[in-house]
Amino acid sequence: MAKKSGDKEAKEVKAKTKAKAKKPAAAKARPAKPVKKPSAAPKKKVSVKAKAPVKKAAPAPKTAASVELKPAPRPVVTDTQRPADVKPRHKAVPVQQPPEPAAKPAPAAPAPQAQPKPQETVTEKPAATPPSPPKPPEPARVLEFEVPVPLKDLAVRIGIKPNEIILDLMAKNIFATINQSLGEEVVVSLLKARNIEFRKPAKIEEQIAKEHTEMEARQDVRHLTGRPPVVTFMGHVDHGKTSLLDFIRKTRVVDKEKGGITQHIGAYEVRVKNGSVTFLDTPGHEAFTAMRARGANATDIVVLVVAADDGVMPQTKEALDHARAAGVTIVVALNKCDLPSANIDKVKGQLSQIGLSPEDWGGKTIVLPVSAKTGQGVDELLEMLLLEAELLELKANPQLRARGVVIEGKLSSGQGPVATILVKNGTLNVGDMVLTGMYYGRIKAMMDHTGKRIEKAPPSKPVTILGLSGVPMSGDEFFVVKDEKKAKVLSTLKQDEARSRKLKMSQRVTLEDFYSKMKEGSAKELAILLKGDVQGSVEALKASLMELNTKDVKVSIIHVDVGNVSESDVMLAVASNAVIIAFNVRTDEGAIELAAKEGIEIKSYGIIYEAIEDVRAGMEGLLEPIDKEIFVGRAVVKQAFRVTKVGTIAGSQVVKGKMVRHGIAKLFRERQVVYTGKIASLKRFKDDVREVAEGVECGIGLSGHDDIKAGDVIEIYSIEKVARRLDARRK
Repeated sequence: MAKKSGDKEAKEVKAKTKAKAKKPAAAKARPAKPVKKPSAAPKKKVSVKAKAPVKKAAPAPKTAASVELKPAPRPVVTDTQRPADVKPRHKAVPVQQPPEPAAKPAPAAPAPQAQPKPQETVTEKPAATPPSPPKPPEPARVLEFEVPVPLKDLAVRIGIKPNEIILDLMAKNIFATINQSLGEEVVVSLLKARNIEFRKPAKIEEQIAKEHTEMEARQDVRHLTGRPPVVTFMGHVDHGKTSLLDFIRKTRVVDKEKGGITQHIGAYEVRVKNGSVTFLDTPGHEAFTAMRARGANATDIVVLVVAADDGVMPQTKEALDHARAAGVTIVVALNKCDLPSANIDKVKGQLSQIGLSPEDWGGKTIVLPVSAKTGQGVDELLEMLLLEAELLELKANPQLRARGVVIEGKLSSGQGPVATILVKNGTLNVGDMVLTGMYYGRIKAMMDHTGKRIEKAPPSKPVTILGLSGVPMSGDEFFVVKDEKKAKVLSTLKQDEARSRKLKMSQRVTLEDFYSKMKEGSAKELAILLKGDVQGSVEALKASLMELNTKDVKVSIIHVDVGNVSESDVMLAVASNAVIIAFNVRTDEGAIELAAKEGIEIKSYGIIYEAIEDVRAGMEGLLEPIDKEIFVGRAVVKQAFRVTKVGTIAGSQVVKGKMVRHGIAKLFRERQVVYTGKIASLKRFKDDVREVAEGVECGIGLSGHDDIKAGDVIEIYSIEKVARRLDARRK
């Protein structure tokens, strides 16, 4: 009976558990009433029996995925799919699991991760955000403009108010107004703080030069043809360069030169038997160093002219240095070999000492004796020039756009700006748009060296062109451009730069300038306004005048231009208190009247060294005279007397010269100067005297000095003002 009753009780318990297991499913069907719970009696009975399996099964499903699913909206799932950390509505859920829970939790664990896929993707995004790399900084803005720039213009370019820039500068201890110009260093620091990159605009002239270089690099070598050589005559003054070239050209250029000195570069084309040669005649005077340098850089062969009776001179060496720096072939012409005083062997020895060994002496330099007067050796010289040109293999492409160098520029009263140019490559045509320096223009007319109008200029041909907007600088490169707009923009930029430089010259002195002048001493300036006939001569004269600068007096060239002296020049001289120097140009009548009215001096010159010497004399007049001490007399102290309310009186005897009351007194003790000052009293016995002759005794009192002993020597000096001279110009 006991066994049957036990079986019966077991069946009842099993039936009750099955009934309770069905209740959660029913509860899920009614989600609207989740708060209502079954009665407490069945909960207690079931919970006591179900606690053991719940504790064993609960840790298994608690994974990271199940925890992340908590914030997501709860899906409608069965109890077998419910995560372990979510409490079921009925605690009898674990009873539904099989009797051996330890073996089945492992495969059941992935089930919660695989079911709610949308929720997993959503919850993984916040977890991936922290380790993601930081966003790259925004690229800096780039601003291109010229510096210095006014503060208000910089504010407009940045897009802020000028007050913000002023405050930033004040933080850097820089105090600036709204119209003050800021330099590159300050502009870069201001823009860098705002993540803006400063960049200077690319120069259009560099772009044009690069464009021509690339064009020549891509040219067809089949179009290359031989071109005539460009030959430059160089040498010392009065060694016969122009005379020799004159014989070759069969013209009389020397007679037109003032003082027999070439004042500017000339370019000429000479036809010989086997072709043609372009000659450049450069001045030989030392003032034209820069012009000789430009001539050497524009040439293929340099003929160094040396007088056979004079030999190698300082300007000969200087011209040789320019030729070597240009890397050109050098041929030596010994001129004046027909003179009785000519010593060719002596000159060849001098040439060997400066590195020009003649071929007949075993060297590599061609040295030919010539005579510009008789024509001796001229034909051989031309043959050697053509031979050297063949060895150099000079080539050019006449089908390219022309480029070359400006030989000379001047302002003509009837034709306007006139430029002498040398075509290096390509062909120059009438109507081409030419850009050179800060000027541009379309060629209206073109003439050769004889004045004949031509339509085309092949390589190595010197021509004179009309149509530029201004007078170009000697040595500037010129280019033929297709884009007229680009040429105009570049010309405007260049003129703005020149205008700004001119304005800076006329600005008032700054504190920095004043401080530097205080350190140097009270420097004086001689302001000069320079006008000339051609650009090259003006530049050379300017360079020579600037070499006269010393520590005490300086030359200030406030304006340089080509053309006659006008009323505007006089007005500028009035404002600058300057002297006007006119070199080979006239002065307008209105300018003469205005200069006389305003007291402006206009000095006209035809030879350059005369202008230099006059300016030197004017600068010496600005120098303060030197105080020179002149010995007057010497007295030996025999005995010193102490006088009440007067001081120490030196009883002395005049041994040389005389002692005078007014002068500089020096007291010597053992040949050392112990006092320098003035004489307070000079007495002969009890009487005051103005002077005491040699050999006479007297009493001498020194101003503010009582330390006088027997045996001391007192000397008297007078001060004389002596005019100062400028130091010799550095070579």
